Amino acid sequence: MDLLYIYLMLINVIAFLIYGYDKWTARKDKRRIPEKTLIGLACIGGSAGAFVGMQFFRHKTRKIKFYLGVPVIFLIQFGIGAYIYYH
Repeated sequence: MDLLYIYLMLINVIAFLIYGYDKWTARKDKRRIPEKTLIGLACIGGSAGAFVGMQFFRHKTRKIKFYLGVPVIFLIQFGIGAYIYYH
């Protein structure tokens, strides 16, 4: 379980930083991070970091697949985690 917690902490920090980097590249008109990579980070456990990154950097908050998709991914992951923890 310790490895799982470490993984989740790392993937969420990485997701947060990648959302910030993508916002920076958007402002500088540089090469962007693909949207499927950003959503993918949320899917592999970084949904909390992705959501916080979206709010903190005010990035991707107008795109429906992000402002609805990332919280839905988080809720699904939370539900699975709660189920595993209590069963």
